Amino acid sequence: MSDILESIRRIVVPIHKEGYVFILIALVATILLGSLWSPLFWIGGILTVWVCYFFRDPPRVTPVRDGLVVSPADGRVSLITTAVPPAELDLPPEPMTRISVFMNVFDCHVNRSPVAGRITQILYTPGLFLNAELDKASEDNERNALVIDTGSVRIGVVQIAGLVARRIVSFVKTGDALSTGERFGLIRFGSRLDIYVPLATQVLVGLGQTAIAGETVLADLDAKEPGRQFRAG
Repeated sequence: MSDILESIRRIVVPIHKEGYVFILIALVATILLGSLWSPLFWIGGILTVWVCYFFRDPPRVTPVRDGLVVSPADGRVSLITTAVPPAELDLPPEPMTRISVFMNVFDCHVNRSPVAGRITQILYTPGLFLNAELDKASEDNERNALVIDTGSVRIGVVQIAGLVARRIVSFVKTGDALSTGERFGLIRFGSRLDIYVPLATQVLVGLGQTAIAGETVLADLDAKEPGRQFRAG
């Protein structure tokens, strides 16, 4: 019996509560459109299943060790560069390493804390809805920025809206303590996460690599191993 329940758990992924209203809207629209023309029922049914899939919130197994920085989002590592953090963040106006993870509309969009620490600042900035893969999206797009103090360093995490995304949802507030991999927000329908870490941080991922929120280690603040080389397969 336990094996059967485990199999069901793996197939039926939990859905985040933020998705309930969208699923209901899709379901009602499917029924109404299907009553007008039967093929629309099947099209609407497929879209409803996709909405359920989009708002999935699967459990994750998070590696826990001081210094590890895990991915805050599912997606593709689209950029690793040196950049000054956004001006609105309470971080020194000095270059930091920025790792960007791009989420397409098929990725899980629940965001998780990359480190354990206390939130010292949260600031929402309205803006444009450019393609989130563009470098200038970090400065021009709608975004929600957090500063997390680990006790030894402060890092920045920025949720960036994209072409399709029109709502950034935050589950936390200033002063909250987060554990590594803990859920802190969600972006609806395609977007990007930027993580700002000190320049001395050892980056452990490569461009184009697929990242899993709460599981993939992006970097090591303690730099206990040499740099890695990557190749596309």
